[in-house]
Amino acid sequence: MNAQPIHFKPSEGFRARSKAVVDNPFLRQSFRGAMDFLMSKRAAQFPDPEELESLRTLGEHIRQYNLGKLPELLLQLEDRLTKNGIQVHWAETPDEANAIILGICQRIGAKLMVKGKSMVSEEIELNHAAEAAGIGALESDMGEYIVQLAGEKPSHIIMPAIHKTKEEIARLFHEKVPGVTEYTDNVDALIQIGRNVLREKFLEADIGLSGVNFAVAETGTLCLVENEGNGRMCTTAPPVHIAITGIEKVVEKLEHVPPLLSLLTRSATGQNISTYFNMISGPRQPGEKDGPAEVHLVLLDNGRSQAYADEQLRKTLQCIRCGACMNHCPVYTRIGGHAYGTTYPGPIGKIISPHMLGLEATATMATASTLCGACGEVCPVKIPIPELLMRLREESFTAPHANPAMRGQGAGYSPLMSAVWRGWAAVYRSPVLYRGVTWLGSRLGWLMPARQGAWTTVRVPLRPAAKRLRDMLKERG
Repeated sequence: MNAQPIHFKPSEGFRARSKAVVDNPFLRQSFRGAMDFLMSKRAAQFPDPEELESLRTLGEHIRQYNLGKLPELLLQLEDRLTKNGIQVHWAETPDEANAIILGICQRIGAKLMVKGKSMVSEEIELNHAAEAAGIGALESDMGEYIVQLAGEKPSHIIMPAIHKTKEEIARLFHEKVPGVTEYTDNVDALIQIGRNVLREKFLEADIGLSGVNFAVAETGTLCLVENEGNGRMCTTAPPVHIAITGIEKVVEKLEHVPPLLSLLTRSATGQNISTYFNMISGPRQPGEKDGPAEVHLVLLDNGRSQAYADEQLRKTLQCIRCGACMNHCPVYTRIGGHAYGTTYPGPIGKIISPHMLGLEATATMATASTLCGACGEVCPVKIPIPELLMRLREESFTAPHANPAMRGQGAGYSPLMSAVWRGWAAVYRSPVLYRGVTWLGSRLGWLMPARQGAWTTVRVPLRPAAKRLRDMLKERG
């Protein structure tokens, strides 16, 4: 993993990181091709627009119903899981979550942790914390394994290594995987190399860590969606299994899961159903031959309560992490995930990251959008992403006030910019002022500078016309 600290400000390097990708035609073409592929796969899964709309409405209602009962469902989930023998832990911050997980590792003297795919573990920078504590943390999802070898972060929430070509992966394996003496860019051979390494580690690991796609309150069941079988190995082979999830993933009933699962797999990878769907209800019971002796669940807040407290911002928590908004976003398609500098990139990252990192660190993220609406149109649970982006812009750039809905409210506020906009509004509200300003502008336009920042990098300088339209019409009689 790279050494990027957890509490840095993604906004500060966003422009430079974006420009670096835009200036790289090979990378841009690679993203474009990958996103086109995912978009066509998703479109093939929803040939009937009426069925799609009906499913999206159902998914939206299920998510909103469960979020509406979130506090009581979390308590019900804890009670049911505890009765099932699963130990439940609550973490408000990434530091608390890391302390809980590492505490479990240290109690049993763990030296190696194998990890299934978990964006929440990326969110808390678990690999860094484990490394600092002298505990090995090995990613077992193939994409995550690749980016871990490269010392990078995932660039997409469901396809972490989508920015890499097979040749880059081949060089990486050749240089960094022990025992690989010959270079090969054969995809099947590369997958087999990765599997051979990981299979040994599943047997050696003391801890298996996974994410959770849905946590069912009525039965105390942790549902895990995956395609590679590594999630099943992480949750069954090591003697201790730790699951980590955000608090918003809870649903009340088992019957709520199938519609969400159908929307998730079809929207994410264009699959009717994933290869594996794991349902974990407790540790190994007497007489059973496999499964962990201990199962733990860490429920992480990390800003989600802030989103939950506001009725409009709460819709952010409807997300089921399919990544469809990224695949259809014209900005993400051109700059990829690393440019954002956040765990969750793309449209969903822009609306959820401010809750996790604060608007101080993400003030300009919401402005990196054309507001074309594509993200909202493809969201399988109808999150109104463009509306939320507008709300975040308002929260970022209006003057700070008491009792804000978001941490860091007003972080992007500039008194000078505010005065300019107030002046602009005053001019357009007053006919006398408007006529006076345009009269001056038509005569003093020559004073406008030839270079006007980013505008003139690809456009001619802005300059008022020498004659106003009203003057031209007057001359024509």
